[in-house]
Amino acid sequence: MRSSTRRLKELVIFAVLGSIMFISHVAMMGIPNIGFIGLFIAAFTLTYRVRALIPIYVYIMLYGLFYGFLTWIPYMFVWLPLWGMFMLIGKINLPVIVKIPVYMILCALHGLAFGTLYAPFSALLFGIPFTFQTMLAWIIAGLPYDIAHAAGNLAAGTLIVPLSVLLDRLDAQIMNKKNVLTKVPDMTGTFSNTNEQES
Repeated sequence: MRSSTRRLKELVIFAVLGSIMFISHVAMMGIPNIGFIGLFIAAFTLTYRVRALIPIYVYIMLYGLFYGFLTWIPYMFVWLPLWGMFMLIGKINLPVIVKIPVYMILCALHGLAFGTLYAPFSALLFGIPFTFQTMLAWIIAGLPYDIAHAAGNLAAGTLIVPLSVLLDRLDAQIMNKKNVLTKVPDMTGTFSNTNEQES
């Protein structure tokens, strides 16, 4: 019974996080290619690992319901490279002073590559012949938007570490976990672990 209650709490948390992603997307629509989706995916992945796919796909489902499932199709895969990068980098124990710029750069690189990842679907959608030349032309035409996307992700990336720490703490409190190792920045700029007991 305790396990079922914990699972239900987790699913509710993931539904809320996915909804927050979608609300942030709608709120930022007035600024093309600038948003917080990369930030959320990075922080969720660092905290929840594989389970971060749940709020990510909640967001994608809401996106499809709101904008139509034709535009929803590329979102099924276009965010996976970012999730995969943070799955890998999250296994490496780096000092905070290194983590912050590395996370910023990874987010920015995904923003820069977004148009390239999206290009094959765009070609199919608009009936453009799928050749290397047309793909290259399409990617170059969208490069200014990708640069803006990368710049936005770079700036938002400064919040990845604080947000992931906050999520760790909230997760420990909401799930009533015992002996949780909570990441706390120490004076050297690295994360030390402190045990938290269930109250």
